[in-house]
Amino acid sequence: MSHITRGSTAVVDDLSTAEPPVPLPAAEGLFSVSPQAAHLNHGSFGAVPVPVQRVQQELRAEHELDPDGFFADLPARIAGARARIAADLATDPERLALVANVTEAAAIALDSIPFAPGDRILVTDHGYGAVTQAVARRAAETGAELVVAEVPLDAPDEAAVRAAVLAAVDDRTTVAVLDRITSLTARAVASPALVAELRGRGVTTVVDGAHAPGMLPGPVDPNADFWFGNLHKWAFAPRATGVLSVRPEWTARVRPLALSWEHHRGFPANVEWRGTCDYTPWLAAPAGFELLRELGVEAVAAHNAALAAYGQRVLVERAGLRALPATPGVWMRAVRLPAGYGDTEAQYQALLGELWRRHRIRVAVRPGPDGAVLRVSAQLYNRAADYERLADALVELFKE
Repeated sequence: MSHITRGSTAVVDDLSTAEPPVPLPAAEGLFSVSPQAAHLNHGSFGAVPVPVQRVQQELRAEHELDPDGFFADLPARIAGARARIAADLATDPERLALVANVTEAAAIALDSIPFAPGDRILVTDHGYGAVTQAVARRAAETGAELVVAEVPLDAPDEAAVRAAVLAAVDDRTTVAVLDRITSLTARAVASPALVAELRGRGVTTVVDGAHAPGMLPGPVDPNADFWFGNLHKWAFAPRATGVLSVRPEWTARVRPLALSWEHHRGFPANVEWRGTCDYTPWLAAPAGFELLRELGVEAVAAHNAALAAYGQRVLVERAGLRALPATPGVWMRAVRLPAGYGDTEAQYQALLGELWRRHRIRVAVRPGPDGAVLRVSAQLYNRAADYERLADALVELFKE
């Protein structure tokens, strides 16, 4: 199976010219997301296409017909699914393991790296909260020091982001845990150039590629010591499906979260097997990549990137919000909220609650390093009217 490839996807940087794309006819009826809701938060939990749901349902039915037989064949079937997924990610299946999600993968990676007192572990203030918490706990356990690189929300481009990260690196920095695309601000941090430079400085790199599979071409960075990503966000896989990629020099050191009957086989089987669990999401995951190819990878990428840009434009022009710099090819965009609408957990939970109860709108909102950020996603089931609805709802809420 050939892997998914595409050229660079142009994203309109001048928001004044961003226009909504024509919906893809083949995507009609592809998702079961409620048509009464404006679901603009695909980047958090995804939405499984109906054909992939059916594949998983068939696997579950097969499982219940003969549970013993299903489990007896599972290691080989998991390896087969992994090989197909690795082909789509253009990486080696022997350095790839299937996991539930990036939170699990981060725990495995951090537990596999030997830390010593005085080591410095670098993260950024845009990092995903659960992963940063895992780093902080590991640092406390080992006597290492957590160092947070401050990346300005308005950093204009990849070079500025890279400079902010490298400014926090010194001769005691042993590990860097960085997002490929940040959840909060939808910005690229762990670019191939930055990862290569850190590797050249002797820094072990752990890359959180949660949003990369299905959205970015060639998502797995071969220079990253540990790289992980979710397939349920943009690669149309069922929840919970993720991957953990490990460079060959690390595979023998990988410590799975639990010992299993497959432990003696080493990586990746020792990470994948966890006894009596539901493995149907992993077995169905290749169907997501197949669907992406059928729809046309280039067409999906162009549609979603253009729609995300239009959504940001609408929020700026109709709701008066401030756009944050965007990364080309990313199907999410972010804007800054006014003070008092997301600076604390209570505030952003209240805002999210009002948007849902009164307007049936789903978005992502979180406090950021320099103020609250609202993020919108774009997927094939979204329409221009969804973002217009959000902008009008925000105007109404801001007036109260």
